[in-house]
Amino acid sequence: ATTTNNKHKTMVLKSVQAIFRPFYNSFRAAYRERVANDLKKYGLRYDDLLDPSGNMDVAAAMSRLPQEVLDARNQRLKRALDISLKHVYLPKDIQAKQTPLEPYLRPMLRQVQAEMKERKMLGTKKPYDRQLP
Repeated sequence: ATTTNNKHKTMVLKSVQAIFRPFYNSFRAAYRERVANDLKKYGLRYDDLLDPSGNMDVAAAMSRLPQEVLDARNQRLKRALDISLKHVYLPKDIQAKQTPLEPYLRPMLRQVQAEMKERKMLGTKKPYDRQLP
């Protein structure tokens, strides 16, 4: 009886998902575009919002990035802070050149998280201390 009940719940869940998926997808696309437009105003990328001081995986992923990528990130953050304090946005021509949803940190972050998951499954120790300061 439990197996039949679980199958019924799974079918109902899939039906509900099928009904709401188009709404979800349209909302997701609109939200993604809105976030991209807001990031363009400051010349930021979505990955710039990931905080290495609050997430050890982000800190580990950042430590693996080339120095040029980190320098570009720091410049974007400085510029965003500067124009935010001035209560202005980047000029429209510079906003048009921005690529706010292009990832540079998330691929490395996924790799770090996969390594940590694998270490946990194997029961091995971490190669470095992962404690917040």
